[in-house]
Amino acid sequence: TQLGEVEVVAVQSGQAKNEMATVSSRQFSVEETNLYAGSRGEPARMATNFAGVQGSDDQRNDLVIRGNTPAGVLYRMEGINIPNPNHFSIPGTGGGPVTILNNKFLANSDFFTGAWPAEYGNAIAGVFDLQMRDGNNQKFEGSAQLGLLGTELMLEGPLGKGPKAPSFLGVYRYSTLSMFQALNINLGTNAIPKYQDGAARLTFPLKNGGKLALWTMFGISDIEILISNQTDTSGFESYGSTDRDQYFGSDMIVGGVNYTRPISKRAFMKAGIAASSARITAVNTKLQREIGPLDGGGFGWVVTANDTMLNYTFSENKIHGFISYNQKVGLRGTLQYGVNVDLYMLNYQDSVRQFDGVTGTLPPWRVQWATQTAWPVVQPYISYKSRLTEKTTLTAGATSLYAGVNKISFMPLEPRVGISYQATAHDRFFAGSGLHTQMQAPYLYYYAVTTVGHDPQEHNPDRIGLMKSLQVAGGWERTYKGLPIKTKVETYYQYLFDVPVETKPSSFSMLNAGTGFGRIWPDTLQNTGVGRNYGLELTVERFFAGGFYFMTTASLFDAKYQGSDGEWRNTVFNGRYAFNVLAAKEIKLGKNNRFNVGIKYTTVGGRWFGAQVDETETLRTGEIVFIDETNNTVQYRAYERFDLKLGYKWNNPNTAWEFGLDLSNLTSNKNILTLTYVPGLDDPNTAVNESVREEYQLGLFPVFYFRCDF
Repeated sequence: TQLGEVEVVAVQSGQAKNEMATVSSRQFSVEETNLYAGSRGEPARMATNFAGVQGSDDQRNDLVIRGNTPAGVLYRMEGINIPNPNHFSIPGTGGGPVTILNNKFLANSDFFTGAWPAEYGNAIAGVFDLQMRDGNNQKFEGSAQLGLLGTELMLEGPLGKGPKAPSFLGVYRYSTLSMFQALNINLGTNAIPKYQDGAARLTFPLKNGGKLALWTMFGISDIEILISNQTDTSGFESYGSTDRDQYFGSDMIVGGVNYTRPISKRAFMKAGIAASSARITAVNTKLQREIGPLDGGGFGWVVTANDTMLNYTFSENKIHGFISYNQKVGLRGTLQYGVNVDLYMLNYQDSVRQFDGVTGTLPPWRVQWATQTAWPVVQPYISYKSRLTEKTTLTAGATSLYAGVNKISFMPLEPRVGISYQATAHDRFFAGSGLHTQMQAPYLYYYAVTTVGHDPQEHNPDRIGLMKSLQVAGGWERTYKGLPIKTKVETYYQYLFDVPVETKPSSFSMLNAGTGFGRIWPDTLQNTGVGRNYGLELTVERFFAGGFYFMTTASLFDAKYQGSDGEWRNTVFNGRYAFNVLAAKEIKLGKNNRFNVGIKYTTVGGRWFGAQVDETETLRTGEIVFIDETNNTVQYRAYERFDLKLGYKWNNPNTAWEFGLDLSNLTSNKNILTLTYVPGLDDPNTAVNESVREEYQLGLFPVFYFRCDF
């Protein structure tokens, strides 16, 4: 009971754990986010309920923060910058369809949406600073769970005796998505995704008041999308193309050692070292199909030819390290300084043949990537926090970023500053600003097309420097005496510059990248693009107390960019508004049983696409291509979804049993996912524009689980 009371106090504050945070930050509470309906137990989907974050994609959990590219988000675990923590990850993205992260091994963490402290670098959109919890060092506990998204097992307990005994924690999950197929539930694909993931942690308290922790997490996934087995002309693949058979696999593992110890009564240090490996493999076979008679009768797609058209393996291995010091200065100051280092070891191999829809032929093989290289990324930082008066606190700091990928990816100084004014016992005003920089996904620097019999054409290795974002934010928050409620209003402005765009005049910008299930093949890039985002956000939140929780968030924003053609356009992610309302209630039934109900409503402005199809390029590539001048000039209709979550828990002396049902898109609203090009649906001579159709996101998506805690 005492432990529960301490947790409630920490959560009710709602403040980020990082004491240098002033603006655009909040605590990610494991206890409360588990109440969110429609989140599938995924931290990233839970975070889409926060102000400034868009949650308008049922297929992927990309974090679109304040209209920025999801590729601009930094994921950190235990102080280490980790690879994309999602299954079926695509190079250059930060999201995926299924997360590797599991709330069962996470502790309360920090989430930043802008102007974050100097400790964090190499990000322009946001930071998710995740922490892993220690295992129970007093008694053995466990949990076994069966659900549509996976079968899970968690074990934790002491590795000795006494109040400071070492502890262990282990979590493992294996996918059971085949249940969806058996229940005829639409996953957006006829294939069955396979995945498994897990995490483990050993914690050793030390005599000097320090702590040593060994930890790891991993994820393995693969899928085979066999379009050649699909004869229905109305079929659609959310996760692949409709003109090829595809095998795709991804895996990642990261593990490290963290050490924390007090140096004196007024200072402590933290250090960590880790290694990670991420690999992505894909093989595509081009299909040529026509509508004809089927062996079983009727008409449908018939494969007339198939040829391998793509084969690639991308491997990124890294060594990570950090050390930081925190020291009290006088009665009012805190000094924090340290350095983060990542050593990249890359191996990119890729060959492709782009099918020509006009001639109906596959040209000779082209090598697009053939690279083995290594280089470091170094980010030193320093921050100082001073309580200027009883009501005013100032935080100032700076960081620097050096990326060894080339000679121009270096930023000597990125200043950060924040100020907080506690006007009354319940009212706080705050403001902050910072310059933030980020390198691009490493594979983009090594795109070098080589056609058989010709010399390679290196596009980007030494031409792309760091992308930069100058961010300003400020606001007001209010708590209420005797009530677990907080209101927060925040406004912001971001100016992005040195954005990679194409050297030839076009609408292309890296600000539109970072989502979807495909890589980017840009032309030669240069850092001459710009962008700007501004908005207003509102959060009204009642923290979990007395068995009840609710949160309402509303965001009004505008996100635009300028490509090398000089035209200002909407970014793909410029929905212009986002609104969420969610609530959860725990009802006691007798002494030992609980019934939980949660609801959520979300609406987000639609994403943007082109106004006119480029018929020649669409026919040639077999994929929808818009006339460049019309890109991002037409908006999808608004995304709208209602979710319901139900749970029942009954407690016995030594066990607790729980059944849960999470119903996403309860009303089966048809939200647009994308536009696709499907030639010759009824007639091989159908015009290109008539072969473009809307494809929709998931309808009613039920997820159940049955869990036993022991």
